[in-house]
Amino acid sequence: MTKKERATFVINTLKQLYPTVPVPLDHKDAYTLLIAVLLSAQCTDVRVNQITPILFAKADNPYDMIKMSVEEIQDIIRPCGLSPMKSKGIYGLSHILIDKYNGEVPQNFEALESLPAVGHKTASVVMSQAFGVPAFPVDTHIHRLMYRWGLSSGKNVVETEKDAKAIFPKELWNDLHLQIIWYGREYSPARGWNLEKDIITRTIGSKKILAELTKK
Repeated sequence: MTKKERATFVINTLKQLYPTVPVPLDHKDAYTLLIAVLLSAQCTDVRVNQITPILFAKADNPYDMIKMSVEEIQDIIRPCGLSPMKSKGIYGLSHILIDKYNGEVPQNFEALESLPAVGHKTASVVMSQAFGVPAFPVDTHIHRLMYRWGLSSGKNVVETEKDAKAIFPKELWNDLHLQIIWYGREYSPARGWNLEKDIITRTIGSKKILAELTKK
């Protein structure tokens, strides 16, 4: 198969498996999504979805969030890990949203990435899932699978994102990045990988990649 044929196989298989694409992080608007994505750094989505209802019951908008102290925010989000950095980020970005954007989450990459504790991946998720702007946030699942599928030899998520955007049609990016995440979790995990279960890697993975995986 050519790279284009492999990409087409991925697209068609994922459409069959995930005709509707659920968003992993529970949220009700751009602000709550931004906070949830920030919390998800080095933390599972399941854990984040357990913590955000507690946090959002006290503050689901920047105006209420800054009524809390950094310490109060940290106490709530502690189970998500990296709580000192994340709590300062949440408090700081909430202030900036009020001061610069009338309490609204800005709808462009540059403004989002200038916020405390918000990197390119977080900004991409918000632009994609909150505002419908084509983006391709790359997490560890996508990074792993793009390599397994011979669609990227990227050494880091920046290179993998570039490769994904080059091979997949722009109008599919927003659904596709989520479909790949779900597929990675259910069919092609980093640990406990099963060749029979992973139809995409089994079909389009190179002999070299399959040999690497079966050795583990």
